[in-house]
Amino acid sequence: MRVGVFGATGAVGKELVQVLGDRGFPVTELRLFASTRSAGTRVPTPFGDKRIEVYDPATPPRLDLALLAVSGDWSKAHARQLVEAGAVVVDNSSAFRLEDDVPLVVPEVNAAAAGNARLIANPNCTTAILAVALAPLHEAFGLKRVIVSTYQAASGAGAEGMQELEDGLREVLAQGGQATNKFFRHPLPMNLIPHIDSFQPNGYTREEMKVTWETRKIMGLPDLLISCTAVRVPTMRAHAEAVTIETERPVTAEAARRILAAAPGVKLVDDVENALYPMPLTASGQYDVEAGRVRANPVFGDRGLDLFVCGDQLLKGAALNAVQIAEALPVRLAA
Repeated sequence: MRVGVFGATGAVGKELVQVLGDRGFPVTELRLFASTRSAGTRVPTPFGDKRIEVYDPATPPRLDLALLAVSGDWSKAHARQLVEAGAVVVDNSSAFRLEDDVPLVVPEVNAAAAGNARLIANPNCTTAILAVALAPLHEAFGLKRVIVSTYQAASGAGAEGMQELEDGLREVLAQGGQATNKFFRHPLPMNLIPHIDSFQPNGYTREEMKVTWETRKIMGLPDLLISCTAVRVPTMRAHAEAVTIETERPVTAEAARRILAAAPGVKLVDDVENALYPMPLTASGQYDVEAGRVRANPVFGDRGLDLFVCGDQLLKGAALNAVQIAEALPVRLAA
């Protein structure tokens, strides 16, 4: 299978290549595309050393699968062109997520939504991690309301954000200086920033509204009530989320644990007596979303539940989910 990774030198692009190799994806030809400053560079991959190319819209490459880890503007300009050239495109940007004719897919939740589409959107990283945990709970108990606070790692801002955090921590801890900021609105070391993406007229940020809009679409619940507060925290990778749900039917913590323990893509980590619960430290580098701190919520009586989830933003929140989408489309890709 001829596969192209676009944005191959970025944090998500690098993970895409690694996940393809780790999961034994049937790659017969791998082509890597990035900006002109990386053109000609050879990089090691699980499929051998590969040369970085620059995409030329005048001559689109012949690919079976195109995995896009690029900006929304780039995707809007070129994704459909790649489809016309014969590729199935899985786009990791926000360009098409809310388009009616483009499926938004988390394979553990709505793999069938891809249908016969040749352009498929990968959800926002926070949404993907949340949906994996919410879907089995909805199936068992029904969802009425969801309130979520997110604690999002520097990796959500890409390789540049991760580097800024690393440099800032070194400046503060090793050199006793003051961290500077370029990619974040404020210095991130020793700080929390309740501001991700642009503020909207309703007072929420676009990142927070993405969680609402995208969760509704993925789960097929257009009227689901969701409120999100998104916070950037000084961790390197893996997002954490504190989730409160009100259910349609009675729920207990014990029943919810059984459901989550059996859910695909979820690892139940919930042994508080032994201090075991989801954390970025343990979720980083893992495919599954950790779920724990499951407990009854006293506000909603026997229809309330609190839990804590944590997932690797670069994997389930991006690269892994994209490859899983491709894995669910073997017949179409082979054709």
